[in-house]
Amino acid sequence: MSARRGRPGCPQLRPARARLVRAKEPFTVRIARRISRRTVTAAVVLATVLPLSACGGGSDAGSSSDASGKIEGKITFQTWNLQANFKDYFNGVIADFEKKYPGTEVKWVDRPADGYADKISADAAGGTLPDVVNVSPDLLAPLVKAGLALDLDKSAAQYRKEYLPGAWAGDQVPGVEGTYAFPWYLNTGPLFYNKRLFKDAGLDPEKPPTTYDQVFDAGLRIAKQSGGKIATLANVPTIEDFGRYGAQLTNKAGTGFAFNDAKGVQLLTRYKELYDAKALDPQALTATPESAGHKFLTESVAMNPGSALDLGNFKKQAPNLYKNIGITDQITNTGKVNMYVMGVMVNSQSKRKPAAVAFGHFVTDATRQMAFAKQVAIFPSTAGSLDDPYFTKEDGTDETRVRIAAAKSLKNAVNYTPVQFSDQMKTALGNEVAKALQGKQSPKEALDNAVKACDRLLQQS
Repeated sequence: MSARRGRPGCPQLRPARARLVRAKEPFTVRIARRISRRTVTAAVVLATVLPLSACGGGSDAGSSSDASGKIEGKITFQTWNLQANFKDYFNGVIADFEKKYPGTEVKWVDRPADGYADKISADAAGGTLPDVVNVSPDLLAPLVKAGLALDLDKSAAQYRKEYLPGAWAGDQVPGVEGTYAFPWYLNTGPLFYNKRLFKDAGLDPEKPPTTYDQVFDAGLRIAKQSGGKIATLANVPTIEDFGRYGAQLTNKAGTGFAFNDAKGVQLLTRYKELYDAKALDPQALTATPESAGHKFLTESVAMNPGSALDLGNFKKQAPNLYKNIGITDQITNTGKVNMYVMGVMVNSQSKRKPAAVAFGHFVTDATRQMAFAKQVAIFPSTAGSLDDPYFTKEDGTDETRVRIAAAKSLKNAVNYTPVQFSDQMKTALGNEVAKALQGKQSPKEALDNAVKACDRLLQQS
């Protein structure tokens, strides 16, 4: 399935009226992942150049986890390419914090999207990491292992109940006890389907598939009824699909991958069945997000993730498709959809921990997150916020229609992408999946090889 690629927050964060970012992964609208392809390199550098005194033993190594005491002093808050579009918002948040806590001062620094991971690595190595840092889970992981992220389960446990359980868990690192960042904004997305194509195949257009097996069965039927002219899916399975299908993604210690288990093999075997029947688009192995989206636009693919922007385009460019659009939840066997989470980390070696923890909580509390969500197409991670009329009440617009569908699915969503799963690992998995679909190796062989390749990359980092 398709979508435009992007990176979370930064260049792709636009005012809420503008757009939601589409996702490349099947069955989701992905929050633009700001992480550059140099993240892996930066993580390796971080692990090798940090002082030994900062390494080992989790985030509290070399520093106290105690964040009690008077909230005062000057702290530095670093964000990821947000100043251009949201300067007034963050200046207002800072002013409100300093008013609530007299004697505090927050210095806000904003870094460009390009090279952000490298900048964090350099700051960590040089001992200049800011007190409060905007991070994604995969940028957080090496900082946790280097002992530079404060364990909030020890230092800020009183705030845990304020956040969605899945969001709080999104800032945990396998093999390391604790939670290492306040959950900030989330993103996810519903699934579009073509009601006419379902009806033409004899399927109930008002009862779309909700599980993978239902998708596979519908796909085979649609392909058969159309003589192989209509596919149901346009992308090969990704790591998130294995998670939603119910496969075990990593071992319990987080030291190796495990998606070659029985569930993983079963998923890839079903995709192979789809591919052979042309129920998976023949060009799925080389599809770009744009080409896959075009397949759905021209009604040669029956299901695809999308956004409010897509609905607007359908209305203008393909009115026949638009009038037959159905919106449903992401496909999942676990009952929980995938989400993308951004976090706010507190530097474990900050000299102003009480102020840093207080500000990390302040910028991510329900009031601030709700205000931010009304400026940009993201969702708050705070408990109860998704029940606000902004996320539940229809107003007749396409944007609201998609926002409500996405918000509904987020209440029990989880982040299926392991924090250790790098772009290189995604490529390794994709290459082996392609070989299986082409019949060059069995699904079991493909996933065994993918796990071996990913484990090697994990050991190198």
